[in-house]
Amino acid sequence: MRVTILGSGTSTGVPELGCGCEVCRSTDPRDFRLRSSALVEHGNSRLLIDCGPDFRIQMLHQPFNKIDAVLLTHHHYDHTGGLDDLRPFCRQGDIQIYAEAPTVAHVKSVLPYCFSEVKYPGVPNLMLNTIDAGEEFRVGDFSILPIRVFHGRLPILGYRFGNFAYITDMSRIEDTEVEKLIGVDTLVINALRFSKPHGSHQTVLEAYKVIERIAPRVTYFTHLMHHIGLHAKIERVLPAGVHLAYDGLVFDVPETGK
Repeated sequence: MRVTILGSGTSTGVPELGCGCEVCRSTDPRDFRLRSSALVEHGNSRLLIDCGPDFRIQMLHQPFNKIDAVLLTHHHYDHTGGLDDLRPFCRQGDIQIYAEAPTVAHVKSVLPYCFSEVKYPGVPNLMLNTIDAGEEFRVGDFSILPIRVFHGRLPILGYRFGNFAYITDMSRIEDTEVEKLIGVDTLVINALRFSKPHGSHQTVLEAYKVIERIAPRVTYFTHLMHHIGLHAKIERVLPAGVHLAYDGLVFDVPETGK
C-alpha cells in the first residue's frame, strides 16, 4: 500500500494569510502546507481521503489516473470544498463518494447541480454512498473500516485500511474505537499545534497519548497549523517513530506485521 500526503495543513493552510511568523516566512517547502488530504493506492485501486479547496493544485503534481472512490471524514469546507474539481476524473468513470448521512446531505446541498434530473453539461458525476462508523465495506482492492472519532462535539470518521489508519480533525476517541486501531503499522493522525489546548483538535502532547495506546510502528502528524513550529526543528524533538507529515510525502505501508 502506498500513501501520498497531498496536504498536511489546517483549515487556513500554511502560510496563513496576514501572518509574518517564522513558519509562515519559511523557505523550507515542508513548511508550506495545503489543506489536509491523502491518496491511498493498493493493487489496482486508488482512493482519495477528503477533497478540500486545494485539491486541484494538489493533483497537478500527481499522475492523472482514475480515482476509484473519495472517502470524506466530515462536511467541513476544508475537507469537501474541492469536490467540483473532480470533473476531469469523471472522464474515467463516475466518482463514488463515501460518507456518513449528514455529510452526504451536505454535499447534496452545496452541489445541487450535480444531482438534478437535468444536469448542466460538464458537471462532475458524483455517486453518493452512505456509510456508518464500524461498518466495514470494500472498494476495489481495499477493505475499509470507518472509525468513530469526535471533532469537538461533532462525530466524524477516521478510516482503517488493513495495516494503515488515517485520522484527522480529532479531539477525542472512545476506548472501543481505539481497540479497532490496535495492530496498525502506520498511523496518520492530526496534531494542530504543540501544547496549547484547542476545543476541537488535539495537540501534539494529546496525540502522544493516543499513539501510546495504539502503538503503531510509525506515526505521521497532519492537519498542522503554523503554530506547530518549523518542520526541521520539530522533527528533531519528536520521539522515535513519530514524524511531521508534509505535502508530497510518500510512504509505503507493509502488508503485514510491524
